[in-house]
Amino acid sequence: MENKYLLHGKFTAKPGQQKELADILIQASQLVSKGKGCQLYIVSYDKEDEASVYVTEIWDSKNDHDDSLKAEGVRELIMKAMPILDGPPTKGQEPEILGGMMI
Repeated sequence: MENKYLLHGKFTAKPGQQKELADILIQASQLVSKGKGCQLYIVSYDKEDEASVYVTEIWDSKNDHDDSLKAEGVRELIMKAMPILDGPPTKGQEPEILGGMMI
């Protein structure tokens, strides 16, 4: 699993729009997960936080991740999500994978 690209990002929705944002990100997962190098794309939230949605991704490389943003339909979903975000997305964490287990 070493040498993979891991990205963990946080998106903050405007009040009352967390579910809509999560749904858009889940739709995005269905598009990008078919792309080259996608190993994991998970959308999650913290039950104690009514605004944030998290995306955790593992790719074979950063280039594969960057290329996934060009997949058909992804730009449209980004444009759909922008008006319900409460500010720009925070820069995602890019931790280095040391090891572990992934099925």
